Amino acid sequence: MSNLYQRRRKRPEMNLLPLIDVLVMLIFFAFVTMQFRSAATLNITLPKVETAGKNEFKGTITIGVDNEGTISFNGQVVTEDEIEGLLEQVKEIDRDIPVLIAADEQTPLKTVAFLMDACRKTGLNRFSLQSR
Repeated sequence: MSNLYQRRRKRPEMNLLPLIDVLVMLIFFAFVTMQFRSAATLNITLPKVETAGKNEFKGTITIGVDNEGTISFNGQVVTEDEIEGLLEQVKEIDRDIPVLIAADEQTPLKTVAFLMDACRKTGLNRFSLQSR
């Protein structure tokens, strides 16, 4: 009978490797499915253009216009009078900086034409319209 009492029970072990694997996969899945959005102040739905090609923009100047005609300059809401002064300041820093105009698909053409004209007036001829 002494053999029965001498046999010790093994301590229960928790295998951590499968748990770590599952945690890494969950974190990877969260990063893959996460939608990164710019902190834009305006709700803009870009128009779809079939012949636009790739929309690669590497500049730092973005002018946004929502469907009500509200204009933002790099995320800050500005008026039509202020936009030309801001573009003039940009031209003094770098004349060849590209300007991206992101207008909602419901934005009146008049507003988009005004922004394109303001870019041309200040000498910033490298502007483009963003599409999806």
